[in-house]
Amino acid sequence: MKFFEYRPVVVLAMSAIVFCAGKASAQEYDLILQGGHVLDAKNHVDAVEDVAVKDGLIAEVSPHIDPQKAVKTIDVKAFYVTPGLVDIHEHVYAGTGERDSYAGDNSVYPDGFSFRVGVTTVVDAGGSGWRNFEDFKQRVIDRSKTRVLAELNIVGSGMRGPNYEDNLDDMDGEATGKMALKYPGLVVGIKSAHFTGPEWKPYEQAVIAGNIANIPVMIDYGSRRAERPLYDLLATKLRPGDIYTHCYSGLRGEQDPETGKASKAMLIGRQRGIYFDVGHGGGSFAWTVAIPMMQGGFQPDSISTDLHITSMNAGMKDMLNVADKFLAMGQTIPQVVTEMTWNPAHEMKQDQLGNLSVGAPADIAVLSVEKGNFGFVDMYNTKLMGTQKLICQLTVRAGKVVYDLNGISADPWDAKPSSDLKQAKRWTNFGVRPADSGAHQKFPVSVPAK
Repeated sequence: MKFFEYRPVVVLAMSAIVFCAGKASAQEYDLILQGGHVLDAKNHVDAVEDVAVKDGLIAEVSPHIDPQKAVKTIDVKAFYVTPGLVDIHEHVYAGTGERDSYAGDNSVYPDGFSFRVGVTTVVDAGGSGWRNFEDFKQRVIDRSKTRVLAELNIVGSGMRGPNYEDNLDDMDGEATGKMALKYPGLVVGIKSAHFTGPEWKPYEQAVIAGNIANIPVMIDYGSRRAERPLYDLLATKLRPGDIYTHCYSGLRGEQDPETGKASKAMLIGRQRGIYFDVGHGGGSFAWTVAIPMMQGGFQPDSISTDLHITSMNAGMKDMLNVADKFLAMGQTIPQVVTEMTWNPAHEMKQDQLGNLSVGAPADIAVLSVEKGNFGFVDMYNTKLMGTQKLICQLTVRAGKVVYDLNGISADPWDAKPSSDLKQAKRWTNFGVRPADSGAHQKFPVSVPAK
């Protein structure tokens, strides 16, 4: 008799289990970003779409995705949704303790500077060479949540100051190329920087390394020397697909002195398929160069920071601040987003990045636009005023929320924990309170009147 008395309870319990299992199986996505204005240059998307994420990858992009299909849905209707930003010129070989060195104290650890501005991928621009790349890998690359890639310096010892960077005897294209081949997809470029001598050897050896590993060369042209004019570098030495950084510095012949527009060297370089990167830094961006060149039609291919301990507290500040400067000079939001996502990824031959294609890594930035009056500063501490500023509201890296400025992914502190917390590991790296403890009701509170 007792069996029949309790049987309805058992049936109901079994039904609840089946229902919950059905609901769980319906949650085919980990995360949906709902209702944002998606900008994805690779796929020619400039429209309001939902973006779904599953197992660290982009799973669907379409005008409407049922929120019941995801463990977590975040309303981003007021914002732009873009691929995670790709900064191809940073200095992040930190931790060696070497003073006055970009393979040391001049560099920063990437995670403290990346996610808060929507950057999910950084490329260390030549901090290490073939001799010390593996030290950089174990110190920084292997320990960072940010995706860290590298351009190997053509100097075997890396970017450690003039005593090293002017050492012609330590410039070995073959050894550099072989190290790049040892780590394909991690070493994505070759860098020459800061050279002060008259010789062409750094650039010739860099191209040898680039040819061996089939990766691009990035040039910071160092001191201006009559023996190696910029025109010859861009017209004859570099290959189509190589990258010239610090393109608005004006220090090495980038600007025509008569017109203020791009010099013949820059124009022949663009004609040949050289890419031009901003590389703002602490001393490589001037309004007197950038504004006339931009007005003359010479737009950058990629926006990058040249982030290091000096530039981050000077005119450069961060990736979005550099983008804001190009908005102030007349570029549109879709243009600057393209120059921070798909263009730099493509320049580095990393076409799996910088886009929201289905199957691509789920690296995403959610950006808002603040209106007002803002001053933007160059390397000479002169300013241009602008009326809009990009703010990173949320960053997703490998399918997980890793930065949330205003808590748009969070529940109110005094609300009952939502069911998504039970599967929080599927959509966030943040710590979460227990979903079933009732801790929110443990102590009486008085909420201030509004």
